[in-house]
Order: sequence, then C-alpha cells, then structure tokens
Amino acid sequence: MSNERESRNLRMPNDDELFAVVTEHNGGNHVRVRCEDGKERMGRIPGRMKYRTWIEEDDVVLVEPWDWQDEKANIEWRYSNQDAAQLRREGHID
Repeated sequence: MSNERESRNLRMPNDDELFAVVTEHNGGNHVRVRCEDGKERMGRIPGRMKYRTWIEEDDVVLVEPWDWQDEKANIEWRYSNQDAAQLRREGHID
C-alpha cells in the first residue's frame, strides 16, 4: 500500500474567484482573509454555508471579491485540510 495520497479533482477558482487563507474569525458570519493577490479582505460567510460548513483560522477557502467594494468578498467554498495540502503540493497556494 502506497503512502502517496491519491490526487482528487478539486474545485478550482473561476475567473472572478481567488484562493484565500482565513487569518481571523470576527464572529457572526465575518472572517478576515488573506487573498492570493496579496490583499486582506473582510469575508462574508453566506447563509447557505453558515451552519453547514464550519470555517476557522488557517482554513483555505475560495472567495469572490465584491465588484463594488474590493476590500470585501464572499466565501464561496472551504477546502478540507487534506484538499488544502494537495493544493499546496501542486503549487496553487503558498
């Protein structure tokens, strides 16, 4: 049995989404994220994810920055620790 984990097909960002890492949980449905473009943004956890997906510090997420307010973004997806490790191995995130 091989120790090498099997690669899975992961959800990748579309044109208006970015990889981000949660740096701070601000309570309620807001988190601070550091995006792959180098910007810090306030991330909003939408209602469809709020009670189903637990988001904590250091989680890797996909965000969609707001068109009208670039310092804010919606959280679109949360990667499991295993999926985040695969993204790091493949060079998609630091």
